[in-house]
Amino acid sequence: LTGSRDRDNMLHLHHSCNPPAAASQDTELTGVRMVSSIGYRVLQWTGASGGLPTNETTFAKILKEKGYATGLVGKWHLGLNCESASDHCHHPLHHGFDHFYGMPFSLMGDCAHWELSEKRVNLEQKLNFLFQVLALVALTLAAGKLTHLIPVSWTPVIWSALSAVLLLAGSYFVGALIVHADCLLMRNHTITEQPMRFQTTTPLILQEVASFLKRNKHGPFLLFVSFLHVHIPLITMENFLGKSLHGLYGDNVEEMDWMVGQILDTLDMEGLTNSTLIYFTSDHGGSLENQLGNSQYGGWNGIYKGGKGMGGWEGGIRVPGIFRWPGVLPAGQVIGEPTSLMDVFPTVVQLAGGEVPQDRYRTTQRNNSALHRHKGTMWKVHFVTPVFQPEGAGACYGRKVCPCFGEKVLHHDPPLLFDLSRDPSETHVLTPASEPVFYQVMERVQQAVREHQRTLSPVPLQLDRLGNIWRPWLQPCCGPFPLCWCLREDGPQ
Repeated sequence: LTGSRDRDNMLHLHHSCNPPAAASQDTELTGVRMVSSIGYRVLQWTGASGGLPTNETTFAKILKEKGYATGLVGKWHLGLNCESASDHCHHPLHHGFDHFYGMPFSLMGDCAHWELSEKRVNLEQKLNFLFQVLALVALTLAAGKLTHLIPVSWTPVIWSALSAVLLLAGSYFVGALIVHADCLLMRNHTITEQPMRFQTTTPLILQEVASFLKRNKHGPFLLFVSFLHVHIPLITMENFLGKSLHGLYGDNVEEMDWMVGQILDTLDMEGLTNSTLIYFTSDHGGSLENQLGNSQYGGWNGIYKGGKGMGGWEGGIRVPGIFRWPGVLPAGQVIGEPTSLMDVFPTVVQLAGGEVPQDRYRTTQRNNSALHRHKGTMWKVHFVTPVFQPEGAGACYGRKVCPCFGEKVLHHDPPLLFDLSRDPSETHVLTPASEPVFYQVMERVQQAVREHQRTLSPVPLQLDRLGNIWRPWLQPCCGPFPLCWCLREDGPQ
């Protein structure tokens, strides 16, 4: 189970009579994807108003209606509140889960004050710049007042000086504020740790998984384990540090591998192994931009080009998919057919005896690339690709992630065509001169894209600026705001 990327997911579907299925987040839970017109790919704050719309149907909601106990342990990066800090409109319990334990956000480098920062460094730089501007204004006004060169009262001098001091203090404390605002653990609707104590997080997650399995072993259940591994800051327990030959990233993967083993052992001990389908996968490939000096903290993608968030290159979308269902699925079988995490939704629903909603769920094409199989050949078409930086590199170094639109992408006309059956590394672009069926393949793929685009309709953008800014009144806080600190549960038993 090693070799998995960024954040990995493990889903257990158990039926007390007929054994069942498994999955990932956002696309996997609903078959839809939250987007933004300004480049945001994810929610930036726990205290933002965006999130998974309440009218969406998750597979957890359908399975709950079919009598399954449904649980989510790990991370939930699909929003929390809409209008107040306690409405929990986007909370997992409003989307079909009976039980939730974990982060109502995503693990970030900022949670551990890492140099690889999502927003802390940028905010510090902005606050420092504003401090310098206001400090200069205050000094200029004060000098002008004292030399009688500027006819001004002391009021603007005092206010600009006070504002400069506040900005300086803000730049100093913003890191701690982010840790308290976004790095917390919840049990259902209650905050249990704010901020998180990282050295106990892994044992607590395993304890929660075991508790859920023991409570629900006599009936059908769905358990979605959304690991905080292997994502920066790569929080790893001491007994796994230095264990791998691949640095901190390898250590973190080995710890996650051990966690998977602990969960499988629990299934064995509770007599659930033969009646439970397990699906282990990742939501994307390695994040190549997570690099400092010669150290790589976002994983590697082997022979595959690109990585996380790169518009469809294989390195970003080709991930492990491991199934286990003793007595039903033959062990050791390898299947080369491509699937999508969006396939999880109808698969899980069908295995549980439910029905996929006909008013919203559709087979989805990728906007930037598309796949087509014809006579045993797997064709891949790219309409848009990111511009790698620096030129000739395999990623967008110097950025957090490659862009999907704007000046830093290339629109291809004709689109790029690859034969993944012979060229999985996507190194040889096929042309009408080199590929006899070029036009037939291209027309079939473009027709599929046109058909898909006709099914799309406008929806509110959950990740746009208004839904993706920090709002103090939406901030989850276990004390009177802004005193957000608590430890309400003992450590792992």
